[in-house]
Amino acid sequence: MNPAGIAGGRAAAGPVLPVRGGLDRVALALVVAGLLALYVPLLWDWSAGAWSIETQGHELLVMAIAAWLVWRRREELLALPDRPALLATTLVFAAALGCYLLGRLLGVFRLELLSIILLPAALVLCFKGWAGLRTIWFALFFLLFTVPLPFSLVLTITGPMKTAVSAVGVQLLQWVGYPVGRTGVIITIGQYQLLVNEACAGLQTMFVLEAMGLLYTNLMNHQSLLRNALLAVLVVPVAFLANVVRVVSLTLITYHFGDAAGQGFLHGFAGMVLFMVALVLVIAVDGLLGRVLPTPREAR
Repeated sequence: MNPAGIAGGRAAAGPVLPVRGGLDRVALALVVAGLLALYVPLLWDWSAGAWSIETQGHELLVMAIAAWLVWRRREELLALPDRPALLATTLVFAAALGCYLLGRLLGVFRLELLSIILLPAALVLCFKGWAGLRTIWFALFFLLFTVPLPFSLVLTITGPMKTAVSAVGVQLLQWVGYPVGRTGVIITIGQYQLLVNEACAGLQTMFVLEAMGLLYTNLMNHQSLLRNALLAVLVVPVAFLANVVRVVSLTLITYHFGDAAGQGFLHGFAGMVLFMVALVLVIAVDGLLGRVLPTPREAR
């Protein structure tokens, strides 16, 4: 047989546009179009529609970070051999479709949000199997932080949390000599009264800070499993301390600059301070764990 003839026959059939790793670009475009058709209406309802009241403002950032986490491991993912896990793909896809349809028909948007996690998992299982899912598992797990916590759970836990944050903040201010007192979650300083609300010391804030801590742990990728586990657990008290710093900051701003300053721009700025303080504390705790815990080589 003539190799040239074979080559000519292939050329006559038209060019093939593969994506690295063996994926066909036409198939990929169809998948992307299908995902957009499913989730653009969901994202619209979520950001500007009937469900926007449930959002906390961090969800789109979490989704962008999850997409970036997949993107940074794209070379590793595409280099994997095509070994589809068909049974797992079928089960996960059925679960994703069921969550989406039930959520859309019944108006339970948390089910629709769960499908955002399950459907990409099904696609990865379809093309790259379990090895692909292990490669991007953290990005899919990170998407859980887009699902709002149940309101009943928020009310149950946020009350004691606000009280604890208020008590610690007032105690710190009393130690340095400020005329401050507390009744429940109402802080009185000088002539001003401040109500510690959910945004200042609520469960949702802790939820977001926990996401930041886990993201930091994943990016650092320490070899010590114990260090990673301890860092993830210690994010909870770190988030509590960051909330205390925010409440103390707002109290001092109100005392020195007036109620308008405390409730205006500086209130939003205190929110940014909260996340900066939390990040600095997480880095400090990580450094301390690195000094205290033995390295994997020393452990052996």
